[in-house]
Amino acid sequence: MSLPHPPKAVKLVMSFIFKEAKEFASALTETDQQYGPVDFLSEPLPFDCTDYYEPEMGKGLWRRMASFAPLISPDQLRGVKLWTNALEARSLNERQGRKVNIDPGYLAASKFILATGKDYSHRIYLGDGIYGDLTLIFQKGAFTPLPWTYPDYASQPLLGMIHLLRKRYLWQLKNEGFKGARGEVIL
Repeated sequence: MSLPHPPKAVKLVMSFIFKEAKEFASALTETDQQYGPVDFLSEPLPFDCTDYYEPEMGKGLWRRMASFAPLISPDQLRGVKLWTNALEARSLNERQGRKVNIDPGYLAASKFILATGKDYSHRIYLGDGIYGDLTLIFQKGAFTPLPWTYPDYASQPLLGMIHLLRKRYLWQLKNEGFKGARGEVIL
C-alpha cells in the first residue's frame, strides 16, 4: 500500500520573455517581492527559437531565467501561475498583448515542471485551469528532454542553467531544509 506523505520542497524557477528591459525589470521586482529573494538571474538570451510570441509582443524578444531562494511546496505551482497570469494582465502593450510572458515552474531532484494554462496529453491538471507540464527528467546524471519538450528547454544554454540550479537546490535541501505548514522540516 502506498501511504501519503508530504512532498519534498522544490525550487521555484521562472522564465521571462520580453522585448523591453524596463518591462522585465518591473516584472522581476514584483516577483522578487512576492516569492524572493531571487538567488539566480541569467544574462539576457535572444529568444529566437520560435516566432510564437511575435504577433503579441513583437520581434526582437529576449529571455531571462530566474530562481528564488525560498523553497516551496510543489502544490503551490498552481497559485504561482495564477499570480503571474494576473501580473502579465496588468501590463499590456498597444496590441493588447503581454509586455512580459512569465512561465513559472519548479525544479525537483528528478524533474523540471512548467505551469501552463494549455491542456495536452502529457500534462496533469492542477486545478483552476492550470496544468503541470513534465518538461525535463533527470537521469544518468543529466536532464533529458522528452518528445514534447520545447526546443529551447531541450538545448543549451537552458539545460546548463537548469542543471546548475539543480545543484543549488540539492545544496539547499541538504543545508536548509523546508518548513512545512505546521513548522516541521521536510527534507
